[in-house]
Amino acid sequence: MGRNQRIRLGLLFGGRSGEHEVSLNSAASVISALNPDEFEITAIAITKAGKLASTSEALKMLPGHLQGRVVPYNALDARDSRMRLTSEASKTRVDSRSALDIVFPLLHGPYGEDGTIQGLLEITGLPYIGCGVLASAVGMDKDVMKRLFVQAGMPVTPFRVVCSRELGKRMRALRLAVEREWGYPVFSKPANLGSSVGVRKIHSADEFEESVRYAAQFDRKIIIEKGVDARELECAILGNDDPEVSTVGEVIPGREFYDYEAKYLDPGSRLEIPARISSRETEEVRSLAVRAFRAIDGSGLARVDFFMSRKSGSILVNEINTMPGFTPISMYSKLWAASGVPFEELVRRLVQYGLERYQERKARRISAP
Repeated sequence: MGRNQRIRLGLLFGGRSGEHEVSLNSAASVISALNPDEFEITAIAITKAGKLASTSEALKMLPGHLQGRVVPYNALDARDSRMRLTSEASKTRVDSRSALDIVFPLLHGPYGEDGTIQGLLEITGLPYIGCGVLASAVGMDKDVMKRLFVQAGMPVTPFRVVCSRELGKRMRALRLAVEREWGYPVFSKPANLGSSVGVRKIHSADEFEESVRYAAQFDRKIIIEKGVDARELECAILGNDDPEVSTVGEVIPGREFYDYEAKYLDPGSRLEIPARISSRETEEVRSLAVRAFRAIDGSGLARVDFFMSRKSGSILVNEINTMPGFTPISMYSKLWAASGVPFEELVRRLVQYGLERYQERKARRISAP
């Protein structure tokens, strides 16, 4: 890309997940913040039904005042690929000069953040921002993620995993084991979902079965975690093999815990950046964040969430989010702004890291001579 050439950025948003609306908010935030003289944005939307949206459907997913800021989408082309994605309305061939430079998959949750769309983009030959197939899949599956963290020697919240098909015969035994080992409160959550969708805090035996079955509506695997009286800390990662790490922030929820309503709807929730912790604690969190990123073989970006025990001060890795939200109240962009990287510069660098990783993949051999 030349110095004065606009970056052709494909913004992929929407998606077939419970975080569809979160993705729409992220896309609108990115479009609002980017300079149209520097970025030519193509809106590529996925409907709630999981279909590639037509150009008119994609525009309707954006606020009216932003619809004129994006290029209508007909076909998704890569310069050096024999494959292409087209909307139902597309009948014409796209000039190669209009091919996208890179795609920003602003999709949260299943069918977007879990490696599925990343695999499609790699097959299609399109460069994209963020973690690859493996890291995205691992980052979405809290069971596999936590087992990798444990193997890497990182401290995590004690947890159990149960499959939804086993609940009928294991529910009572599971409840008794949890009560014996941890007592209450505990948390139940779907293994493969984000934004705290499906998460319940369980205060007593009376709430246990209903809460676990609620989580099972969203995924075949359910995580049961020991409740910890803790502060919630977050740290942002930017880069590929030698990632940078932001300052540490603290989430102060307006509700009992940082659930979906607290994250996106409750005005009482707030973020404190930097977190009021010691320099030693800050460096411990930042070091663990990089270790977590490398444990899943991350690339581009991620946000790592932690618990800090109010009683002992010990720090536990909660989870890693490979495509954090880009809404106006999202922690990821605010952490980098506080670390000296404003929003537009953040996107520029994400584009750079995405293209860097794409060139690495492109240069690899795929067969013996």
